Amino acid sequence: QVQLVESGGGLVEAGGSLTLSCVVSGVTFSDYNMKWFRQTPGKEREFVAAISYTGRITDYKDSVKGRFTISKDNAKNTGYLQMNNLKPEDTAVYLCYAGSDWNQHTSGYWGQGTQVTVSS
Repeated sequence: QVQLVESGGGLVEAGGSLTLSCVVSGVTFSDYNMKWFRQTPGKEREFVAAISYTGRITDYKDSVKGRFTISKDNAKNTGYLQMNNLKPEDTAVYLCYAGSDWNQHTSGYWGQGTQVTVSS
């Protein structure tokens, strides 16, 4: 059974930092790309960041470039999203995704999400 479990969310003031973790089990993590998405009520789920299965390629939503860093530790079966200089508009439920196809996010696996709230 494949499981993705996020943690690290919480309430932080604007300008603060959080690091989200996503522990993956049930698959060979080193074979999978990892992505982070976020969702707010009434809005579409939006892409935040992606990292290739080797960790050599990354991609970011424009509005988080320079503030967020995605990484993965294949030895620990864990992906991370380091978020610095957080803004109120970053408030959302953050979900991790693991999949083998870099160009889509429909055939892989999702976590349950972790809430990030940034106060102004």
